[in-house]
Amino acid sequence: MQIAQIIGGYTLGGADLLRRAMGKKKPEEMAKHRDIFLAGAREKGYDEALANKLFDLMAMFAEYGFNKSHTAAYAVVTYQTAWLKAHYPAEFMAGTLSSDMDDTDKVRLFVADARDNKVEVLPPDINASQWDFRAVADRALRYGLGAIKGAGEAAVRHIIEVRQDRPFVDLFDFCQRIDRRLVGRRLVEALVRAGAFDAIDPDRAGLLANVGAALEFSEAQAAAANQVGLFEVDGADAAAPIWLKVSPWDDRQRLQEEKSALGYFYSGHLFESYASEVRRFVSLQLGKVQPSQQAVWLAGIVTGLRTQMTRRGKMVFVTLDDGTGSVDVAVYSELYDQCRSMLREDELLVVQARVARDDYSGGFRASADQILGLAGARQMFARALRLSLNGDANHRQLRERLDAWRAGDRQPGCPVEIAYRAREAECLLRLPEHWRLQVDDVAIGALREWLEPSRVQVVYG
Repeated sequence: MQIAQIIGGYTLGGADLLRRAMGKKKPEEMAKHRDIFLAGAREKGYDEALANKLFDLMAMFAEYGFNKSHTAAYAVVTYQTAWLKAHYPAEFMAGTLSSDMDDTDKVRLFVADARDNKVEVLPPDINASQWDFRAVADRALRYGLGAIKGAGEAAVRHIIEVRQDRPFVDLFDFCQRIDRRLVGRRLVEALVRAGAFDAIDPDRAGLLANVGAALEFSEAQAAAANQVGLFEVDGADAAAPIWLKVSPWDDRQRLQEEKSALGYFYSGHLFESYASEVRRFVSLQLGKVQPSQQAVWLAGIVTGLRTQMTRRGKMVFVTLDDGTGSVDVAVYSELYDQCRSMLREDELLVVQARVARDDYSGGFRASADQILGLAGARQMFARALRLSLNGDANHRQLRERLDAWRAGDRQPGCPVEIAYRAREAECLLRLPEHWRLQVDDVAIGALREWLEPSRVQVVYG
């Protein structure tokens, strides 16, 4: 303000208007004030080049500037927090996480930061976790139950109070001892999805399938607790319901269920379930992407979608993440219209993109030329779908199985190889072109269920 007053000829009120315009970073307002500043400097006899330079310096300072008192205060806080993080890392990270438990993005960021600093973040545990995050060792902290979606403080405090008598031993014991007025079904299911029961029973699929029966049984027990039948048999001694058996979750479903409870993938990355196959045709990790003259193939899980309208139509920025890093890929309207159905969060995409240097940000920008799902990538990169059969193979059954997943006339499909082995010999047979098969997850899953997972392989060159 003083520079504007002395050199630019501003009044104090006018200088304050300049300060506000700089704070709001409005280009049109800044252009008007530059003209006023240069005109005032000329009237006062200052060189125009010097006035221009001063105005540029003021504009740069407006981007991020403090007076001395603010700078000193921030420096003190910075030193104190850095000292705590260096000498008490678990306690510092637990406090940081607890202060933002209701912000999933910040929790995910701080958990990653804790792991980067060699602080172990132990999973939520129905018998060990508190409401907030707690340090349990010099380099370990325990996840807070309050960071689970839908977990109210009163409900969590009640669970902690109940378990003080003795730890929960199973799902039925938990449901019998809690107050259903405080802890509802939705919260119990969220605890299961988050892995809070893993120390008791790691089968999350089985636990989730039996939550309803366990809660109904506990209600029946409570209703019968003070009633005595005709022969004075206590109704509370009734046998527990039969445990429903369901198929366990694969890694993908486990992580997706976990994300629904915690807001992000805590115990792993969704890309890990694809990595062993995808890395056979896309070796470049997203954390190592650099500008290149040639188009490159990228692969990752969609973690974000952002739409922007341009003169050419709708443009979408797709954030891909493979656990090593993330890249924002611009998808222009023509390609977007072709691939709209594939652009969904938590889906795997294989993208051919042009990566160029971005002079504005100092980094790089990527724009997509081609987008494939996993099935499309298999069709493009796979040499064959190989089925390994032993000497007891039934050719009629094989024909029926393959016929169910044969690609249509307008579908490219994937060639099929039969690896046949008997006692006397072994050979590799390639089926005719009209026996090309679909190579999506459903088809491959059905074939692996018929044979074995290890006997159904996608072969890449």
